[in-house]
Amino acid sequence: MSHHDKLAEKMEFPPATPQPNIYPLSWESHTQKLEEVWDSAQREVWDPAKLPWDTFDPSSYSWEEREAIAYWWTLLSVFDASAPPVFAEALIKTYEVHEEDPVRRCFFSVTRDEQNHEQLCGMSITRLLEASSPLDYEPKTDLGKRLQRNAHWLYYNGGRYWDGYKHAVPKYPLAVLFSSFLMGEIAAATIFHQMAANTREPVFKEAFRNVGRDEGRHMAICMAVMERDYPGLKDDPEQKAIITKQIRAGYLFLSAVLFEPPEEFWDLPSDFIDTQREAEEVCRQAGFGVPTYEAKKENWRNAMLNLKGVLDKYDIPFPAIPEVGISGEEVLEVDMDEIIPVF
Repeated sequence: MSHHDKLAEKMEFPPATPQPNIYPLSWESHTQKLEEVWDSAQREVWDPAKLPWDTFDPSSYSWEEREAIAYWWTLLSVFDASAPPVFAEALIKTYEVHEEDPVRRCFFSVTRDEQNHEQLCGMSITRLLEASSPLDYEPKTDLGKRLQRNAHWLYYNGGRYWDGYKHAVPKYPLAVLFSSFLMGEIAAATIFHQMAANTREPVFKEAFRNVGRDEGRHMAICMAVMERDYPGLKDDPEQKAIITKQIRAGYLFLSAVLFEPPEEFWDLPSDFIDTQREAEEVCRQAGFGVPTYEAKKENWRNAMLNLKGVLDKYDIPFPAIPEVGISGEEVLEVDMDEIIPVF
């Protein structure tokens, strides 16, 4: 109908709202675990600005150390600075498909948490570099110049991912989305707890503890929804196949922050990894606890095995992850334009 048509005088009730649409709303609640997670999210809200920044003196580090540590935060921000809009997009979807009320509230809490994580990245980077952007500041060392080049390439690849994510989210049901979300949360919770244990700077230790707690809560949200929805995939091999492919895509995408970026998936210069490894060693020597290559590999392997244990309960094939020694179903091709994992 045209926007000039008036229906209220012609019928007792209006026609059904075309879907997907945020209307009509309802406030059903069926999953008690999600109510509990929401309650914990309300109790555990924290403010990055209230961390003990007064104890942090960037000038106590050399410029090479400052640029190396800032690079790690920059690498994290490729994922965490994208997370607020990524989860906001998923939050909108929970309204459009009329999810139960605690799912919507929990996804709001994740979006809020990720905004904190983005702010944490920004506060760390700007203090270390005395500049508003790691892409625009003037590097002080040769390593800093090479790391800034790395950062430009990371953000280029992140932009490609965002275009794909916007295209993919409307296509997939929440059951598929949550498998991808869970993958990032399992691994993230591990790495932030390790960073908290191995970093000596008080403000960063406290920040990592807070972020690790957030990621653990996000993992609980994903688990609750999967336990609710996955039994319904028993006779749906098509959806199971999509989940298998998305897990492989998630490994390839998230490896950039949790392990090392696979060259066949990420478009990066040939010296990218060597430069990053050099910076990570500078970080560790400065007391900033970036895990070693072997530790990251073991973290990723354990995270994948944990996720495999979840999917095995629902007879969902797990993809082969040969990079960390996990066998499974071969996924031969992953399209950057259709991946949905987040961190």
